[in-house]
Amino acid sequence: MAHHKSALKRIKQNKKKTARNKHVRSTLRTFIKRVREAVAANDTNLAKESLEAAIPVIDSAASKGVIHRANASRNVSRLSRLVNTLG
Repeated sequence: MAHHKSALKRIKQNKKKTARNKHVRSTLRTFIKRVREAVAANDTNLAKESLEAAIPVIDSAASKGVIHRANASRNVSRLSRLVNTLG
């Protein structure tokens, strides 16, 4: 256990940030999964709608620093390419 006041504060801050990041990351994965499931079901309209909903969530996670901006860009690119294969 930490002995310094500053170390105790740091532990509290880390718990808060971890909880916040965990929520954002979980939401992000859910939106990505929805796009992949729509593509797997060959549902073009649902896939496009899911992609439009997922892109802001991905960008938001990147702007909050939960994922790297290159990772966000890569995810958007791959999902877009996947949806475009449906036609």
